[in-house]
This record gives sequence, C-alpha cells and structure tokens, in this order.
Amino acid sequence: IYHFHQKNGFACMMLSDVFELVQFLFVVTFTTFLLCCVDYDVLFANRPLNHSHAGGAAPDRSKVTLPDAVLPAPQCAQRIRASGWIIFLLVMAAVFWLYRLVKVLCSLLSYWEIRTFYIKALNIPSEGLCNYSWQEVQARLISLQRQQQMCVHKRELTELDIYHRILRFKNYTVAMVNKSLLPVRFRLPLLGPVVFLTQGLKYNLELLLFWGPGSLFQNKWSLRPQCKRAGARRELARRL
Repeated sequence: IYHFHQKNGFACMMLSDVFELVQFLFVVTFTTFLLCCVDYDVLFANRPLNHSHAGGAAPDRSKVTLPDAVLPAPQCAQRIRASGWIIFLLVMAAVFWLYRLVKVLCSLLSYWEIRTFYIKALNIPSEGLCNYSWQEVQARLISLQRQQQMCVHKRELTELDIYHRILRFKNYTVAMVNKSLLPVRFRLPLLGPVVFLTQGLKYNLELLLFWGPGSLFQNKWSLRPQCKRAGARRELARRL
C-alpha cells in the first residue's frame, strides 16, 4: 500500500516495470552491436576505405561515415556465432529477462489487487491518488481497521504499527550497524577508520538476513518462530 502510493499508482508502476524490461533489452542489444557489428579499424581510419568513383577519380580515403563502419548483417551474425562467450552471455541475459518478465506479470496481479483495495476499501480513486498525502491514506487505513479487522493480531492499528511494518528491515539494519554487528567499519593504514558499504555488499547482507531462502524472516515482516527462542540462538548463528 505504501509503495503503491509513493510510486503514484497502478499505471506508473506498470510503466516503470515495462520500461525496465525495454531498457535491459536495449542495453544488451546495443552492447552486442558495438562488440560484433562495428569495424573499428574503419571507424578510426586505421584502414582507409577505397570507394569507387565514376570517371576514374581518385578515391576519398579521409572521409568515413557511420554506415562505412557498420558490418553487414550476415557478417555480424557470423561474428556472434563464432564467439562462445557472447553466446553464453546472451543466453544468460535472455534467461534473466524472462525471469524479470514473469516477475512483472506476477506483480501486475499484485498491483491490481492493491488498486482495487484503494478504490473499494479506502475510497480513493486511481486518478485522484496524487491528491492524497500518505498521512491521509494512513488515516483511512487506521479507520478501516476499526471497521473490518484486516490485521488479526491487533484490534486497532496505530501510526507506529504501520511505520514499524514499512521500516522493519531498515530498522534491523540500522540497529545492527549501531551495535557493530555488520562489517561496515574498517581501520586502514594512514587513513584511520573508514565506513565501507557498497550496493553489492548491502544486497548480499539483505539476501542473507531478510529475503533469501535461509533468511530469518518467513515472509516480508514476520520472524521465523525458531528465531524467537533464546535457546536456539547459538545454533541459528552457526547455521547463518
């Protein structure tokens, strides 16, 4: 519900996902074209072109146009087939793109359900979503909980409950950094203490702790029951 509001509704979220698929296709296609379909010796004038001219005029070896450097389609295809690495990378890219496509199609159903929830339960039309602040959406959500008991573990929701759900993983990460449980601080010679947390390292930490197959959570917000038992901490830590 929060992401649906922040990303401006169903149409914007679907367009964003579709454009990501198109962007990936463009990057892979254009990279393959630059690697296999361009004659760089011609492009950089390392090898002069001998254009034929009518009347026996001398060929112009200095002027190179882009079509001169682009290889014909059969030669380009032959270059691609001759490189095992490029074929392997293209197959991997195709598998990843199909995975993303399936994920987008699954997300479509989820986005549509949330859109229906906004319209029927919260009485917020899709075209008017941009006119509502998150505080207004949150107030309607809290009011709806009193009437329909969407969350069964509490009779009444509060703003703090909602923010705990939205920021749960971030709160865990901040707490682990504050307690020096995550390896983000290092002491380098001459430079002293530094903080190092790249996107790749952050992604791997989140995969291990929050949403990977062996993570501590059984869904997007709930800890596994065994993680709540103090006696199982050593075994869980060893396994992690």
